[in-house]
Amino acid sequence: MPFPVYRPRRLRESPLLRSMVRETSLRIDDFVYPLFAVHGRGLREPIGSMPGQYRLSIDELLKECKDAASMGIPAVLLFGLPRDKDPRGTEAYAEDGIIQQAVRAVKDTIPDLLVITDVCLCEYTSHGHCGVVEDGRIKNDPTLELIARTAVSHAEAGADLIAPSDMMDGRVAAIREGLDESGFPETPIMAYSAKYASAFYGPFREAADSTPQFGDRRSYQMDPANAMEAIREVALDVDEGADIVMVKPALPYLDVIARVKGEFGLPVAAYSVSGEYAMLKAAGQLGWLDEDRAVLEALTGIRRAGADIIITYFAKDVARLIEQGRA
Repeated sequence: MPFPVYRPRRLRESPLLRSMVRETSLRIDDFVYPLFAVHGRGLREPIGSMPGQYRLSIDELLKECKDAASMGIPAVLLFGLPRDKDPRGTEAYAEDGIIQQAVRAVKDTIPDLLVITDVCLCEYTSHGHCGVVEDGRIKNDPTLELIARTAVSHAEAGADLIAPSDMMDGRVAAIREGLDESGFPETPIMAYSAKYASAFYGPFREAADSTPQFGDRRSYQMDPANAMEAIREVALDVDEGADIVMVKPALPYLDVIARVKGEFGLPVAAYSVSGEYAMLKAAGQLGWLDEDRAVLEALTGIRRAGADIIITYFAKDVARLIEQGRA
């Protein structure tokens, strides 16, 4: 048989040719950098299962935010660790809560950095669940009021974008109503729309001290076996007023990212979660993988699947690689 006229290898011959015909590219503008805020001063507590990541007091958080902004990273996603926990997660919506303080500090210091706030109760509740617990059950509707109060308190502090992650039914509508009635009709919502009950959250539970004290989160987070359900969840959030929808985790759910992108006309975010970060870090430190190449390949795969926004703990590392022309 003769060779075909078209030979794909012709366009792989040199780095410049490969670059010219590359279908998917990573840009620094694609990334959101997650950070963990704690009370205190001068604190930079290493997170054991997430090498290179820290729990940061607000003064140290500001240094990290300045560094990220100087590299061109457009946004940070803030998580908070409260001073005290109680059954209703009171500090989540307190005016002087850790996130409220952190948002004000970041917006006062680096006003052009986009500040996204995670809206959930799990870090703040003594039982570790994302909603109100009554008689050993996580109650959906009583949680909505507290979620909406938390979102409004973040907007009042200056948050640019609200990101509810609790997976309670109806929480996007409750937040939208709360924001609109409180004078924040222009504040957008990035909903954790398809958030799976994943084993890949393990390191985050250490970082945010948010492990449930009983049971698990499978009664409200999604079954990893389900893809059509993700489409239904996204559709509900869009109807309720979500401006950006998210799939979490990212790498094990590339098919879901692709389906969501194909079926909806909204920007799609993907959260490359703590377990994805920890796996690549561990393999890189052991010399089993070329960490830089593996990270670029993984994030490119997420982008290729259809994600417009990638939330990743590798944001600064990849920004450096892009600046060096290695991406």
